[in-house]
Amino acid sequence: MLELYKNKPFALVGVNSDADLEVARKGKVDSNLPYRSWWDGYAEKNTSGPIAMAWGVTGWPTIYLLDKEGVIQFAGLRQEDLLKAVSQLMSALPGV
Repeated sequence: MLELYKNKPFALVGVNSDADLEVARKGKVDSNLPYRSWWDGYAEKNTSGPIAMAWGVTGWPTIYLLDKEGVIQFAGLRQEDLLKAVSQLMSALPGV
């Protein structure tokens, strides 16, 4: 998706809840992830960090698609359904 929408108003971000910040950083580097990623802190239940709690994450990975206003429009989509939803949101933008 990053390549497909590289010249469009599109962003992909990740949230990580690995055991510590250095493990999260290493995982991002080792996986060569080209997008921003935040560390949500680690807790015994890895969905109890501040980001996971605020967004109601109950397991990883969880995918949310937000519109241009930052409002969640889709959640939990995968593969073709995810691509279709991104395309739908992009087509709703003026001039895109």
